[in-house]
Amino acid sequence: MVVTGEKDPGITGLHSERLKERVLRTIKALRKEGQPTAPVKEQPNSAFSRPPHSRWRRSASHAAPHSPALPLLSSDWRVRGASQSARPLPLRGRCRGLAQLEAAAGGGMSRLVPCLRSRLLLCECRAVSRGLLRVSLAAGPCRGTAGCGAASDVSMEELLSRSVPPLPPYETKEKAPPPAELRGAEFVRYYRGLPAGPPRAELLTRLARDFGVDHGRVAEFSAKVLQAREQQRELGALLQAEDRLRYYLNPRYRGLFQHLGRLEGGLRFLVELRGDLVEGLASKAVDGPHVKEMSGVLKNMLSEWFSTGFLNLERVTWQSPCEVLQKISDSEAVHPVRNWVDMKRRVGSYRRCYFFSHCAIPGEPLIVLHVALTSDISSSIQAIVKEVEPLETEDADKITTAIFYSISLTQQGLQGVELGTYLIKRVVKELQKELPQIKTFSTLSPIPGFTKWLVGLLSSQTKELEKNELFTESERQELSQITGDCTTETLKKLLNNNEWVRSEKLVNALHSPLMRLCAWYLYGEKHRGYALNPVANFHLQNGSVLWRINWMADTSPRGIAAACGMMVNYRYFLEDTASNSAAYLGTKAIKASEQVLSLVSQFQQNSKL
Repeated sequence: MVVTGEKDPGITGLHSERLKERVLRTIKALRKEGQPTAPVKEQPNSAFSRPPHSRWRRSASHAAPHSPALPLLSSDWRVRGASQSARPLPLRGRCRGLAQLEAAAGGGMSRLVPCLRSRLLLCECRAVSRGLLRVSLAAGPCRGTAGCGAASDVSMEELLSRSVPPLPPYETKEKAPPPAELRGAEFVRYYRGLPAGPPRAELLTRLARDFGVDHGRVAEFSAKVLQAREQQRELGALLQAEDRLRYYLNPRYRGLFQHLGRLEGGLRFLVELRGDLVEGLASKAVDGPHVKEMSGVLKNMLSEWFSTGFLNLERVTWQSPCEVLQKISDSEAVHPVRNWVDMKRRVGSYRRCYFFSHCAIPGEPLIVLHVALTSDISSSIQAIVKEVEPLETEDADKITTAIFYSISLTQQGLQGVELGTYLIKRVVKELQKELPQIKTFSTLSPIPGFTKWLVGLLSSQTKELEKNELFTESERQELSQITGDCTTETLKKLLNNNEWVRSEKLVNALHSPLMRLCAWYLYGEKHRGYALNPVANFHLQNGSVLWRINWMADTSPRGIAAACGMMVNYRYFLEDTASNSAAYLGTKAIKASEQVLSLVSQFQQNSKL
């Protein structure tokens, strides 16, 4: 087992007198039998506090459990790439801390430290024998097989049967004892010890298939509900029958997830587990109605655990910890960060960056929102992320508009959990407090999927009509003069190749037809009555207005490939967002500006689907 990490700088840097005081306080605390001492928190100005921006700054997710009586004698060790062995990590950490303490104390304290060590060993043995040793899931993935135990010695069926708690009878559901913490920790170690791919997919499939809903019980109590209604029994009996049915509709694995969510580090693990489910379902590595149902159940549970009351809004600046800046950079999915200079620009003057973190996973970005503070609604992303202005002090008088130009989910396991809507609303309130002169809120959003949709449309028209009716006759002739051929195959090659943007004539010739096609794609193409484009659907659900389509707004290779270089502004009129959202969700009506409606009208006149 390899133990790596930075030692607590407070241990080796103590003066002799302060060390004596701490050891004496520790001995006094240990003498209080049956009266556990609360952990002592580090004070910002104490000798035990770490530098505020230390790269080895301790986080809650990697903190090893401390003894109540020895809150600061254990070293801050982290376990990486190692398995969980049978001996408790906190014991080794404390013994190392005592060794450091003995070396720092010198001869004057040499007689006290062996007593402390003996007393500490006795306390640990008592804790283990009574089952009071706290289980920590924050040690990280267990990758080996020598120390894992679970992944090498226990079969998958045996592990699942003892990890998933049985559903207690309805009559005793409130009195059922909680499952042992060690069972949940064993499941976590076993799962993390499995390599990604088929082994984990098999475990998830078995968990979903063999520990789901008891369909026999559901059928039984469904019949009782129907019987109670037919016999017109009193309301209390009907409600009790419905409550029993509702209880037995819960799958057994839900109890496992609830148990894991209560453990230290368990919420982080459940997010990782659902990330594997989402990825497996997308790649068909895991499939079937049982797995899809389990993914949905876990998503609903995470939606409750990650509700706004548990989320903290944090702003990122250049003074933020390096780990946070690195995570923000790595998670940027819309406009990738090129280097540290680019990152500094995105959190500097006239820019804001915010993220949500969870109280159980502090300091870990869950979803990130980038904002540009401008004087008008931006029509080009190049002006925001590529043009590096000289460093200057922010002039509040120049700021009248907030542009949300990137929002990225950092955790795949939280896909489908409503975080983006709440983040935008919280950031709007934060900006109004800081800069009350801002009256305009808008996005500058990509249009993913437009090029793919257009190429597919061209292909289908060629097969069905043997000609392209998306372009007018005059447009086809102009393109033919430039390219020498205006067949559908030529158009598809143009759209699939970014080279066309280098020709000014082609850019001008494609401007009008692509703008009206894009307007129709955003406004008219639907999926179950709502906007087909996922970004449009997200902002329209939030109550925004489809405001403006911008030509050549993103000339990066990614922007050209995804949407022929076009981007769109969704504008938020704060006084109308609630009514717009209700209209979109209720009647599926899209609120759009005159520019967009004019382009849609041009499409209906000049193009045929």
